[in-house]
Amino acid sequence: MTDLQCSDLRSFLHGLWLPLVTPFREGELDEASLRRLVRHYMALPVDGLVLAATTGEGLTLSPEETERLVFTVRDELGASNLPICLGLSGSNTRALQDTVAQTAAWPIDGYLISCPYYSRPSQRGMELHFSALADRAMHPLMLYNIPYRTGVNLGNEAMLRLALHPNIVGLKDCSADRNQSLDLLRRRPERFAVLTGEDAQYFEALADGADGGILASAHVETETFAEIQNLLAAGEHDAALVRWRSVADLTRLLFSEPNPAPIKYWLWRTGLIDSAEVRLPMTEVSGELAARLDLERERRASHCYEGRLVRRSSTSEGGSDETIQGSAYRGRPEVVRAPSECSE
Repeated sequence: MTDLQCSDLRSFLHGLWLPLVTPFREGELDEASLRRLVRHYMALPVDGLVLAATTGEGLTLSPEETERLVFTVRDELGASNLPICLGLSGSNTRALQDTVAQTAAWPIDGYLISCPYYSRPSQRGMELHFSALADRAMHPLMLYNIPYRTGVNLGNEAMLRLALHPNIVGLKDCSADRNQSLDLLRRRPERFAVLTGEDAQYFEALADGADGGILASAHVETETFAEIQNLLAAGEHDAALVRWRSVADLTRLLFSEPNPAPIKYWLWRTGLIDSAEVRLPMTEVSGELAARLDLERERRASHCYEGRLVRRSSTSEGGSDETIQGSAYRGRPEVVRAPSECSE
């Protein structure tokens, strides 16, 4: 159990959150790869982790696997104060109430809960659904509005009423409607966080005033995604735009086929996980996309290597600052680019 309370989690709901993939091997949860991922990303500018959500293939996990996933990640984080939110979804309010009760003692700091899917409830129904969950939960809730997956859009009037609940602290916004997002950002109550979940609209959302992003693409080029927000916060719009343009095409490539298969393939090829395995009904990437991912990975690795040569040639005497942990380079920024960018 963590020591974070609701008010504390609010202070963490900004910046770059990573919806962590769940590694599998031969049909089972791959704990060794999971621990390797956690060590890798806790050393990068990530502000929080979401477990067992869409990218984490949460719908394919048994309750026992989900529990093992959460406790393994928290154990690997050790003394780190990196917050964890657990992804939940479903259309049975009472069943979800039972789930939040059963996970009350888990070492998590909050939940990311999507709108009910398939049943397509009314705005009033969704408001009552989320209120019932917030009343029951021992950890604060971040809501997840993603109409193109659930079939229903949580409108701003209901969202703003829910935002007044003391145990509802933020929103992952995938409404795909910029006007709706802008209206919510203008009218939201103080300290109610809005993080975009639209990887391809990350720069636009931040420029519009979003507090950060929960981005699957940030498994790759993690520091670049974090830097974009830092530059915008510092008023350096043009520099942020340059950095965004360096990863904008990457976000589209990583979603060329259903998430998280392309990301898992990339992480497998860089050695961060031992298998690119996904669970049905998801399938691994096609041969065509695998070839495209390999080309892009090699292009970025080559660019990274050239950057290191330039840096090294401009330094005075002294040994290399590079060390290798697992499959990723580590070192001072002036010698080696970010571990997420130099993955071989």
